[in-house]
Amino acid sequence: MNEKIQNLIRYLTSKGAVSIDASVNGAIALDVRKTMFSQAAKILKEADFRLVAEWASDETFFDRGFVVYAAYNNGSDYLVIKSEMPSGESSFPTLTKHFPGAYRLERQIDSLFGLNPGGHPDLRPWIKHEDWPEDSYPLRKSFDAATPVRRVERDYKWAKAQGEGVFEIAVGPVHAGIIEPGHFRFQAVGEDIINLETRLGYVHKGIEKRFEALSWATAVRLSGRVSGDSTVAHAVAFCMAAEEAAGCVPPERARYLRAIMIERERIANHLGDIGAICNDTAFAFLHYQFSILREKVLRTNLKVFGHRLMMDRVVLCGVDADLTKVGTDAILSEIKEISGEFERLVRIYEDNPSLEDRVFGTGVLKPEVAKALGVVGFVARSSGQKLDGRLQNPFPPYDKFVPRMPLLKSGDVHARVWVRIEEVRESFRLVKELLGELPNGPLVAGWVPPLPGQSGFSVVEGWRGEIVYWVQCAPDRSINRCMVRDPSSMNWLAIEQAIRGNIVPDFPLCNKSFNQSYSGHDL
Repeated sequence: MNEKIQNLIRYLTSKGAVSIDASVNGAIALDVRKTMFSQAAKILKEADFRLVAEWASDETFFDRGFVVYAAYNNGSDYLVIKSEMPSGESSFPTLTKHFPGAYRLERQIDSLFGLNPGGHPDLRPWIKHEDWPEDSYPLRKSFDAATPVRRVERDYKWAKAQGEGVFEIAVGPVHAGIIEPGHFRFQAVGEDIINLETRLGYVHKGIEKRFEALSWATAVRLSGRVSGDSTVAHAVAFCMAAEEAAGCVPPERARYLRAIMIERERIANHLGDIGAICNDTAFAFLHYQFSILREKVLRTNLKVFGHRLMMDRVVLCGVDADLTKVGTDAILSEIKEISGEFERLVRIYEDNPSLEDRVFGTGVLKPEVAKALGVVGFVARSSGQKLDGRLQNPFPPYDKFVPRMPLLKSGDVHARVWVRIEEVRESFRLVKELLGELPNGPLVAGWVPPLPGQSGFSVVEGWRGEIVYWVQCAPDRSINRCMVRDPSSMNWLAIEQAIRGNIVPDFPLCNKSFNQSYSGHDL
């Protein structure tokens, strides 16, 4: 526990408003009075903490009301602040005046729980669209998910820009491709974008509600489908949260295999993204070549782990797939083959003036804006933020195999490409080192559900960035609540800021350089 957290505890204790919550495992947890919920955020902001997540829980089954939570980070410490609402109350003080990143997190709490963040500047519905009944709150225990919800007619009030020459461009939610639906509303003068507002929620599928009806083992499978291109990282994050709550420790070999799969997921997605970004500059050659490399990684996954995306290979307290010597040799051979070709393609990327003209200085996310919004992952590292869950929360074997963090400050499309390039190189190194020291032993430890009321908090650095899970055990030892915070929940806001001042044709390129998940956001 660092000195800043100790000082916070002393200060809140002096106000008679805090107690340590031992029911939360995986992070330091403080229980504060509702009146101190926002005050604690102010103190943490002044101490240079960042907001990691904010969520609510209906704890009716524990003879309590609603509880709001906020998770913060500074260095290697994660702190959870929780505040129980007095009986009959349904409002809590907003955190947006201290942390802009809370803006949509609190809109989501309001939409899905009906809990009002007092002082919030914008409570238009979020995730739950306006054609839901106003008094229908899916994440309350009283909501019957099996009963169809009646549709009502209401309009969404978009932000407007006015002035001579200002016009609007509506893009989506259905796109001319296979990407998921999202609506982008631009205000522009000529080709210059002066404002962008995104609207998501079109693939809201009740993931967090569904967790409450599943067994622990089945819930792992659901977590692997929150965002399909991050199936390994999400499954590991859920399992780690459940394991923290239950006090279960996976075998050492299983932890190594989890890390190998996480890094291979990172490699495959970064390879695909680098090529796709090049494609949005009309440089189709590099798109095809990087796609070939990605396909080779996926085929090796299928050969070695039995699934191209390694889906359902992570289970509670372990893994469901082992590596034989043949499999190890196949991975090492693949890395040797594609790493050389990867470097050749990177040189082509560097030496192409027309591509350089499109990616340098486009879609700039300034470091101070990135920090204010609380962005994570390669988006954060491209804008000067020293954030990587493998370093801040180095669960084994990352405590032994430490990644090198690429860091750029330009915050443009090129920076987001180059951080990916460096991370591919680093993941190649990590996989080889992990394979070289892969220990023998069992793949799974015995799983026993957590005790009632126990909860677990976990952080895993997926390929997009920091994935956060919090899971709470119900009185009957089933799942009472599972909170999922995909990196996209923090990064979507940043696209709106990065695109201002750019021209309309640069939006697809800028958007692809962020490549956020609709599915991971629309829970």
